[in-house]
Amino acid sequence: MPAPAPSFRKLALATVVLTFVLIVIGGIVRVSGSGLGCGPAGSGFHGWPFCNGDVVPGVDLNAIIEYVHRVVAAAVGLMMFALAWLAWRRYPEHRGIAWASLAAAVLVVLQGVLGGVVVEENLEEELVAAHLALAMLLLGLVIYIWRASRPEVIGAEPPQTSAGFRRLAWAASILILGTIIAGGYMAGTQKYGRADYQLGDGAHHACGKEFPTCNGDFLPFGQARLVDIHLTHRVFVYLASAIVLWLAIAAIRRRLSEPVTKLAGVTVVALVAQLLVGALNVWLDEYELLIVTHLALGTLLWALCVAITLNLYRVPAPAPAAVGSRPEAVSA
Repeated sequence: MPAPAPSFRKLALATVVLTFVLIVIGGIVRVSGSGLGCGPAGSGFHGWPFCNGDVVPGVDLNAIIEYVHRVVAAAVGLMMFALAWLAWRRYPEHRGIAWASLAAAVLVVLQGVLGGVVVEENLEEELVAAHLALAMLLLGLVIYIWRASRPEVIGAEPPQTSAGFRRLAWAASILILGTIIAGGYMAGTQKYGRADYQLGDGAHHACGKEFPTCNGDFLPFGQARLVDIHLTHRVFVYLASAIVLWLAIAAIRRRLSEPVTKLAGVTVVALVAQLLVGALNVWLDEYELLIVTHLALGTLLWALCVAITLNLYRVPAPAPAAVGSRPEAVSA
């Protein structure tokens, strides 16, 4: 089947990888207290898009970490713009790719603006969670673009499965996204990098070092606001873990297709690792490496669930008339 050129697919895959890396760097910015490294809240353009009033930061470590995050974010944005431009200029007959690329280009602009608002508004937890949620949506979009541009996928029939199984895949993806957003909100209460930061102030410590219990009970909602925030994240964890495990085991048992079966196997491993790292984050003192690893594994789980879900649907072939008018859109 006609497909975008190999260069387009490589750009899409590179965008997927760099978007994942950007999310992990965002976690490093948070745990290192570098979110305000380029200027305090309320500093306006002095702190964003400039860094302490300069185009290039000085030698302050927090400023450098935050600046690296911004540089990688700019690179990701340019790559998404390039995907959108190429998709509409060269491959408009691939409507899914074209519209997804355009959506990514629009959302990455909003993400940049939201990043500036996060800094300006003193890293408020609602904004931190929204920033993380939008990053996950962007990652999901570029995964779709990469998959939909592969010649062996375009026009191919998806695995034969039930509508119930597809709903299960959607439920797993939505619950993982909800878990990540709830975790981002909880992390935002830690106040890393803010002048009022005190170890133990945030929701991360609201249950002490107890897991799966919390302050001597299982889900003691109503004790305090921070306890409720922490427990909300845990409820999402429990629900998402059950549904994701159900999805993965069902996919492996049904042997829907080789890609789905492999993705399901990796998902089980990633889920077990994520639960262990999450528990260690509670049982042990705050270790930056554990926190960043927790974010990376959560992002990986989201990507895997999105990939499984996408594999259950057919990528339509371009219209024959459009293909004939675009000789450059040939498969590798």
